[in-house]
Amino acid sequence: MSRVIVAVVLKPEILDPQGQAIVGALARLGIEGITDVRQGKHFALEVDDSVDDETVAKLADTLLANPVIENFTIRR
Repeated sequence: MSRVIVAVVLKPEILDPQGQAIVGALARLGIEGITDVRQGKHFALEVDDSVDDETVAKLADTLLANPVIENFTIRR
């Protein structure tokens, strides 16, 4: 068994109101130096060693992410 992490975030051209709200809150808290925040989803999958990255990518592209507005990365 191994753990695979799939991180899903909105594409750069998609407006991210939650991320913008966080940036505004950081400024109000006096935290400087952070100019952009993109919110997303984090999936931790426990998979058999036989499950390859191509299978995980198919899963992410069809079930975990909306490919029209989101990108994903896979990390083992």
